[in-house]
Amino acid sequence: MRSTIAVLLLFCAQSLGAQPITIAVTANMKDAFAEINTAFRATSKADFRVVFGSSGNFTAQIMNGAPYNLLIAADEYFPLELYKNGKTVDEGLIYAIGKLALIAKKSSNPPIANNKADIAKAISRANKLAIAKPELSPYGKAAIEYLKSEGLWELAKDKLIYGDNIGIATMYVASGAADLGFTALSLAASPEVIKHASYVLVDDRQYQPIQQRMVLMKGAPPEALNLYRFIQSPQAKSILRQYGYITP
Repeated sequence: MRSTIAVLLLFCAQSLGAQPITIAVTANMKDAFAEINTAFRATSKADFRVVFGSSGNFTAQIMNGAPYNLLIAADEYFPLELYKNGKTVDEGLIYAIGKLALIAKKSSNPPIANNKADIAKAISRANKLAIAKPELSPYGKAAIEYLKSEGLWELAKDKLIYGDNIGIATMYVASGAADLGFTALSLAASPEVIKHASYVLVDDRQYQPIQQRMVLMKGAPPEALNLYRFIQSPQAKSILRQYGYITP
């Protein structure tokens, strides 16, 4: 009897102490990851808690003990910072290269052509220009690099409004809170956004390549490792390309 009670108590303690498998995913990957996760779950019974947000916020949370098992980030800087601080299994790897797009509210402006003169005119007409916070989001950082490289910074700087992540910055335009915004191509071309905004790709020579890296945290369970490996598979890479990413 005592041994039975001891086993039950041990089982309960393990159940109470078990942490859910939690995946931190950059906001620009929301639609692409949803499809990747569906494909993965067709081959695995693993269940995850998925949180979308900015790479910078996730990194700060992990440094402060947040129990994420896998970070699917929007750049290389933040994952490598976690590696340098001993939080990850290794340096991880680049799983995709993102592209920067300019989106415009359909109701207020004619379509923008992909050239500096048209983009300058659109910024001049705009009341607000949305970007993600550059200290948290690589796409926000790329937007500022692009504006400065093209000589548009002085024209744009006083019109900027900032979202905590690229998803929020995108929705500022889709909802009409801003006339223009810089976002990831994967979000600009999504069905949810395309109903409300048009987009053009901007010159990718005017900002540093957005190389998106993922890293496993130390102690990550096998299910997280299996997802990490699946994202490297031909099936997952095909999905990423469908959403406008370049795959290594």
